[in-house]
Amino acid sequence: MTAQPIHPHDPDPRVPRNANGIAEALSGTRRVEFIRQLLAAAPEEAAAVLRRWWCEAMLDTDPSGDRITVAALDGTLATTPVADLIARRREAGLPLE
Repeated sequence: MTAQPIHPHDPDPRVPRNANGIAEALSGTRRVEFIRQLLAAAPEEAAAVLRRWWCEAMLDTDPSGDRITVAALDGTLATTPVADLIARRREAGLPLE
C-alpha cells in the first residue's frame, strides 16, 4: 500500500536551499542578520544556520502566510504535538537539531 502526502513537497522549492537563495528571499534587516550569523558561524554550525534561515525564508515567501498568521492569532490554526514531529523526523532519518 502507498500513500500520498497531505501537502506534497515541491521538488523545486520557492527558496533554493543555499546561502544565495536564502539571502535573496529575505529582506532588509533580516537579510543582514542572516549573513551576520552565517559569517560568524563555525564550520560545524553553518548547516544549522542555513536550515534555520531557510525555514524563515520559506515562511516569509509563503503565499498562504497571511491566512496562516490570521489563523494562528485567532487560535484556529491546526497544530501537531512536538513529540509527533520528532518521531516523524527520526523515522525519516532527518536531523533533529
